[in-house]
Amino acid sequence: MSHLDAPTVIRTKRDGGVLSDAAIDWVIDGYTHGRVADEQMSALLMAIFLKGMVPAEIARWTAAMVNSGERFDFSDLRRAAAPSRPLALVDKHSTGGVGDKITIPLLPVVMACGASVPQAAGRGLGHTGGTLDKLEAIQGFTAELSKDRIRQQLRDIGAAVFAAGDLAPADRKIYALRDVTATTESLPLIASSVMSKKLAEGARSLVLDVKVGRGAFLKTEAESRELAATMVDLGNANGVPTRALLTDMNCPLGRTVGNSVEVSESLEVLAGGGPSDVVELTLALATEMLDAAGIGDSDPAETLRDGSAMDCFRALVAAQGGDLTCPLPIGTATETVTAPYGGIMGDLDAMGVALAAWRLGAGRARPGEPVQFGAGVRIHRKPGEPVAAGEALFTLYTETPERLPAALAELDGAWTVGDTAPMQRPLIVDRIG
Repeated sequence: MSHLDAPTVIRTKRDGGVLSDAAIDWVIDGYTHGRVADEQMSALLMAIFLKGMVPAEIARWTAAMVNSGERFDFSDLRRAAAPSRPLALVDKHSTGGVGDKITIPLLPVVMACGASVPQAAGRGLGHTGGTLDKLEAIQGFTAELSKDRIRQQLRDIGAAVFAAGDLAPADRKIYALRDVTATTESLPLIASSVMSKKLAEGARSLVLDVKVGRGAFLKTEAESRELAATMVDLGNANGVPTRALLTDMNCPLGRTVGNSVEVSESLEVLAGGGPSDVVELTLALATEMLDAAGIGDSDPAETLRDGSAMDCFRALVAAQGGDLTCPLPIGTATETVTAPYGGIMGDLDAMGVALAAWRLGAGRARPGEPVQFGAGVRIHRKPGEPVAAGEALFTLYTETPERLPAALAELDGAWTVGDTAPMQRPLIVDRIG
């Protein structure tokens, strides 16, 4: 393959050509091992962003990223409680939303129903919060797990949440580059990034939660549908049965956006309460995951009622060093936004709320930056709810008071109070696969 070189590969895509399998394998391997420079990969990513990829290219690009690192295989494992059966390994991935803490209550619900979840999770970048940032708000919790530790947790308790680490190392490098080169919102690059990590982590089946609306990565429903279909095809082609739910992300999920505030809301859900939209989506995804794993006869809602999901969450947190008896951190500098007059809460723009939480310190602008666990936004009134003049609509939290004005500016214009309730959109838009 010595005849291949980066300028030729870049030129092919720049001019709208289709990259050969050999070119894709060469460039991913070369970039992973430092033979292809950042500026060359940046140029190629921009060409892909502008010219797109055909399905065969996306499939090969994904496979090359999976092959850049190790692929976990848990097929030999048995649950300690049921040694005669192989593990029902299933995972879910969300394309990233606002207030999307669903993984936190969802994993324990699925564990309580008898499935096992190897969850390679990520940190937040830009306006979307990362599951790891949220869980690390719990005192002592770690996601840096060895492969042996992951295997042991899957066998003993039925789940492990771990940093993607050695999985698809090409994706880790490319992801960081996409973020600083404005090539994040490319459908082929999103699909291959998500699926390379998920195919490498060892799940036997996969459920995707693909967001649609203002707070989603892709702005139109048509793009979100295409992304969902592309990822479902990639999973199925690689022997991992995959299905997707398209879910609404015009308004934030639940009543909290941030890190520790989302953990405390998840604990409310696990205790049998919590916001109805978070419960609805948790149970819908749990039903899909259990069906995909071949455990269709259990009732996920019962695990929230009888406390078994909460027991599973406590076991998961304890296994990963976390201490739920320590109070969750909350920002000491606060600001409350109140209603100027009475009426009904109108639309609430997920992106505006997300950017406010990001300004408060809940997210990061560059990979590797620390986040404030106690920063975030609490939403007191959701669309369609009655509002009295002077009533609190939002509370903002941060450790750095100088961040408050910028956060308030992002929130300004993200909400309305009017005379009529906004149109109610269904939370689950469609199912694909």
